[in-house]
Amino acid sequence: MKKTISLVAVLSLAFAAYAEDKDEKDDNDNLEEVYAIADAPAAPRKKTAAWPAFFALCELPATPDLIGLRVTIPFSTKQESVTGFDVGLWGRAQYFEGLQLNALRNDVKDQLTGFQVGLYNSAVQADLFGVQFGLWNETGSLRGVQAGLVNTVGSMQGVQIGIINRAEELYGFQLGIINVIRDAEVAFFPIVNIGF
Repeated sequence: MKKTISLVAVLSLAFAAYAEDKDEKDDNDNLEEVYAIADAPAAPRKKTAAWPAFFALCELPATPDLIGLRVTIPFSTKQESVTGFDVGLWGRAQYFEGLQLNALRNDVKDQLTGFQVGLYNSAVQADLFGVQFGLWNETGSLRGVQAGLVNTVGSMQGVQIGIINRAEELYGFQLGIINVIRDAEVAFFPIVNIGF
């Protein structure tokens, strides 16, 4: 019995010493990682504008993302991301959240959440969550409303209202003279066409 207790005590001490040594090695490894990260060159940080207004009078080589109002006369600069209001003649962005109100054209490449109002509204490769209102509206994917003379969409959940409405896939309805849903049982139907 005494031998068993002695053996257990020795094993307990050995295990405690091993665990303490392992913790010390882990701490040293973590410190080495921290020093390696601290010594590594820092990646350039993305600039976000903090001012309330930006006037896009000329193309700048490194234009920061914008939060606020962008006035696009004669055209917009190439901000990757705009949040707020985009007002003028021709507005474009990679990502947009808010209201694009440009007389000639609104163009978003990747993600649009909000409203586009203008003669020509485009989010061809983009996902749109909101409303397009203009003479010609086109988008890749839409959850919301398109209202104009000509409306085209790839995949849509919502409503198209116009003279000509065209959708590859539609879960919703179309109101217009020419209504086309390419993947529907009835691909063409005037006045009202429903996709589900």
